[in-house]
Amino acid sequence: MRLVAVIDAAVKKPGLEDLTMYRTTASVPFAGRYRLVDFTLSNIVNSNINAVGVFASYPFVSLLDHIGVGKNWDLDRRKDGLFFLPVSQKAGGQVTVGAFAALEEHTAFFEKSRQKYVVVTTCSTVCQIDYEEMLDAHIASGADITEAVSRDVGLNSYILAKSLLMELIQTYREKKVISVEDVVKLKKAPYSYGKYEYTGYYAIINSIESYFQASMDLLDSDKRNGLFLPGHPIYTKVKDEPPTRYLPGSQVNRSLLANGSTIEGTVENSIISRAVVIKKNSRLDHCVIMQKSVIEENCDLAYVIADKNVHIEEGVVLRGTPEKPVVLRKGERVSKEEVR
Repeated sequence: MRLVAVIDAAVKKPGLEDLTMYRTTASVPFAGRYRLVDFTLSNIVNSNINAVGVFASYPFVSLLDHIGVGKNWDLDRRKDGLFFLPVSQKAGGQVTVGAFAALEEHTAFFEKSRQKYVVVTTCSTVCQIDYEEMLDAHIASGADITEAVSRDVGLNSYILAKSLLMELIQTYREKKVISVEDVVKLKKAPYSYGKYEYTGYYAIINSIESYFQASMDLLDSDKRNGLFLPGHPIYTKVKDEPPTRYLPGSQVNRSLLANGSTIEGTVENSIISRAVVIKKNSRLDHCVIMQKSVIEENCDLAYVIADKNVHIEEGVVLRGTPEKPVVLRKGERVSKEEVR
């Protein structure tokens, strides 16, 4: 009950535009059955934080549909709970975490909260951070603002007193700063700064390449076990779908598959989301296929990211590289003639 959380879901990541044309970064699918926001929300509730403000900018329909009133994270409460706080296009769309212009539009959220401290975070860092432990370190250090880091790499999470955050919201224009992250990077006087060292697995997703690498990390059992920890579950929106069906002729090696899919082809080193169809004689290697996509017969795909509802027609061959995977945008239809 010491912390209130701010999830800055209005942060734009220019390198992720192919996946964020119709959604926020927070609602980008990840690990087959999750969205990026699931990891942030789960860290928050696993840290016994019951009051969360999600500051989101357009297009946020997908995010709102996914998190709803927070029921799947036990945040649908009479007191505290999850507050969805849309921000204007003028205030949203910053590339920096904790933009004061966005927070300024919902100061009532902070005025009504009873907690003394605020954690400001975003959804582009996938990790298993314990904010209670971070708050203890913040109080012990006596710093005004504490930043979570891993070997000096910033993890986009900050803790400060609510009174200081309100002061910054009221004075950011005269101080010539734009966000909490900006204040920390500039080490603005007269504040003092501390660091909380996080030692677990993490991935910062700010480009297609980093998204692809973080997805492939999950095929490594050590890294996967470092993210999905016993006693620290990752919660997501519950969907009642049947198990994945593996039809005669299908082969699956070193891959993660969510439920509801139908597999007739060969899948290796890949992440397959819910309700995907992969037809016979098609082969996928190092691919990320999002929900409800269809791969017709005799396709050969390597290093491909297919967003939701992509339809790949019969006989298509697509080959990317680890450094530059092929990205198919949401709802795209690809034929053999188009890729010649």
